[in-house]
Amino acid sequence: MADTAGRTVIHTRRRRSIRAAADAFGGPRTGTRHPLVAAAMVLPMAILLTITFGGWDAVVTQASSVAGMLGR
Repeated sequence: MADTAGRTVIHTRRRRSIRAAADAFGGPRTGTRHPLVAAAMVLPMAILLTITFGGWDAVVTQASSVAGMLGR
């Protein structure tokens, strides 16, 4: 058990500096987000990725398959 107190002090300082940096950039927020806000955040990137990688055909195929299984 050589010099554990010194390592604890360094670890505590590092943890404080990481927490201070997180607080400076907004930090982790707790709580819930309205579903429409979450959708508004995700949809632009999802649309961009769908167009970029040509996934629209796959989405249409999956949707038609699900609609067929539901009997519509």
